Amino acid sequence: MDFLRLEGKTVVVFGLANKHSVACACARSLREAGANVVLVVRSEDRRATALKIFPDADVFLCDVEHQDQIEAVAKAIGQRHPVIHGLVHSIAFANYSQGVKPFHETPREDFLQSLNISCFSLIALASAFKPLFDPDASVVTISISTTRMAAEQYGYMAPVKAALDSAVVFLAKSFSASSRVRFNAVCAGLLKTSASAGIPGYLKPYMFAEQATLRRQALKTSEVGDLAAFLISERSSGINAQGIVIDAGMGVNYFDASIVEKATRLE
Repeated sequence: MDFLRLEGKTVVVFGLANKHSVACACARSLREAGANVVLVVRSEDRRATALKIFPDADVFLCDVEHQDQIEAVAKAIGQRHPVIHGLVHSIAFANYSQGVKPFHETPREDFLQSLNISCFSLIALASAFKPLFDPDASVVTISISTTRMAAEQYGYMAPVKAALDSAVVFLAKSFSASSRVRFNAVCAGLLKTSASAGIPGYLKPYMFAEQATLRRQALKTSEVGDLAAFLISERSSGINAQGIVIDAGMGVNYFDASIVEKATRLE
């Protein structure tokens, strides 16, 4: 039974880096549901990686820091796929090459670059693909479970994701003036990806998050991919301008008795 009704629908997925990335999980879930997935990656190396994972996929190049490339890829995809039923934005970048600094020491150029790549790219892509969207198309971005928790290791990326969450709402409102295109965010808890591995000091928070989930098992990228596929599908037609938290219950479990005991145990 085709519950999600994605069979034959065309969905563009931005951001695949390797087999561990969230974009890859989203592409996998969408393909399993029967969607025709078009991949957009940043470089030739990533195109080669994408084709190893999905040999039959259409793979295009676009570095979202450059507006001309965004416009070019929308045009190129439109020539091959004139109607787009969904778009997944799984793009984020932060420069941690100098390690994680105290937030007030965040370099201006690093913050603005991250904001451009991780947030503004969604706005630019939505605008570029607007002429191609099916009247009931769905756009999904990947955010984080909370931007109100000041996790030192995540640094300035949380405020950038907060901007992304707000952009989702404003895009949904803006598009509603002339279409029924929906915008939503998958707000994921801590994940084990190659991108997260590049964040200094990420391992310990990840291990804590796993213990803090109600099931004592970390969130999987496949679960994030499945939620993204649902939000792309018409089965989620009543959901718009929302951030759907998927964290295996971590957000309600910080005062778990075993965690409290370990944190307050006297040496």
